Amino acid sequence: MSTSQTIAPYLPFLRRYARALTGNQTSGDAYVAAALEALIEDPAVLKGSASPRIALYRLFTKIWNSVVVNGSGGSAGKNMPAEQRLSNLTPKPRQAFLLVALEGFSEQDAAEVLECDIGALRKLVDESGRELAAEIATDVMIIEDEPFIAMDLEGLVETLGHNVLGVARTHTEAITLAKAKRPGLILADIQLADGSSGLDAVNEMLRSFEVPVIFITAYPERFLTGERPEPAFLIAKPFQPATVSAVVSQALFFERKARRSERRATG
Repeated sequence: MSTSQTIAPYLPFLRRYARALTGNQTSGDAYVAAALEALIEDPAVLKGSASPRIALYRLFTKIWNSVVVNGSGGSAGKNMPAEQRLSNLTPKPRQAFLLVALEGFSEQDAAEVLECDIGALRKLVDESGRELAAEIATDVMIIEDEPFIAMDLEGLVETLGHNVLGVARTHTEAITLAKAKRPGLILADIQLADGSSGLDAVNEMLRSFEVPVIFITAYPERFLTGERPEPAFLIAKPFQPATVSAVVSQALFFERKARRSERRATG
């Protein structure tokens, strides 16, 4: 089996992980492209692990951590103002949490990706959990037509300390709710039961105001093709609570980062 055939099943999900780290499709894909270029130069890196998936994510992680602004070391990073360093960091605890919660790696496999032992990985995940607890609460709108899923999301969001403005089950309900109560975060199913589209509803809202959006779908591979603009944050059904928690954290992290940048630019 060729190298491209070996890694093909994992690329859509590596791209999802890259977007979760960087906050947008373009930057995420740039890091994935760099990893693929490194793999082309040295295909033997896939043989250093029992799993080509682990080897691929480990190669990506080495490239991600080699860029000063993404890690915690390096002289350039030390010369940056503390606030700027913090606002640009996606530290190792966040990587560990996303590998386990979003990508579904076991602790042992995630530790291999990050090249640490399981004890160190657990400390990283715990540290990320403390970071999550410190997240600023926001008002959340849910677009979901399946009652039980909507209830699960509502309970989970409230457990994370956020306020649920309401649940919309159709395109029309979503637009009406958004006009009445401006959300700080949207969790949206893509295909709704009445034939309307959560994606269309969100796009209509985004023409009026900016808000971080997390899409939820049973068919994530349909939106991870690279053939058109893709959602920055995507959760697959059925989802795990930790996955939702991790992605909500990332979405709000980048939203606050953008606001800080805007304040510095206009200050």
